[in-house]
Amino acid sequence: MAGPVTASAAWVPPSAHSSISDIVDDSKKLSPRKRESALLAMRAAGVRFGFGFSLPSEIDRENILEATFNAMGAAVRRLLSYTEAPAQRALLLVDGPYPIKRLDACPQRPVVDGDAKSLSIAAASIFAKVMRDRWMTVLDSRYPGYGLALHKGYGTRAHMEALRRLGPSPEHRISFAPVRKAAGR
Repeated sequence: MAGPVTASAAWVPPSAHSSISDIVDDSKKLSPRKRESALLAMRAAGVRFGFGFSLPSEIDRENILEATFNAMGAAVRRLLSYTEAPAQRALLLVDGPYPIKRLDACPQRPVVDGDAKSLSIAAASIFAKVMRDRWMTVLDSRYPGYGLALHKGYGTRAHMEALRRLGPSPEHRISFAPVRKAAGR
């Protein structure tokens, strides 16, 4: 309900597989501490990341799915800009049922439940989650009272109570019904 939608793309060098495969998993299954530890291990192993995000204003203007595609496309383009191999030779595995819209840089294969099936998707998932969690902590200091560092913008009871008490901040997604209701719209 608050904060950006984030996305990441990851390239895992073959030499890194054995050193990170036991610690990299679906980011939702890992504690914040384990995600941070996995990120350090991935970076040490040479995993490369591209990152993208869409702000709440973009989410409200376009919708969450389109904003997610925009963030995913930005992440892939950034990752490709760091690699020497031609994009046409890469195969992009995309977490979920859809290919990324407006991204023709390389062939894509959607993978449902991808972070459980692909090391590179799981690595990207961890990176995106760590970056978003860190940003939500920054936003918590900018917008005190919402508890953004604790619930990371999700619709917890404490977040809903803060929304009712304080109204939405500029980081809230007005297009989401509970936020719109708290804004009196």
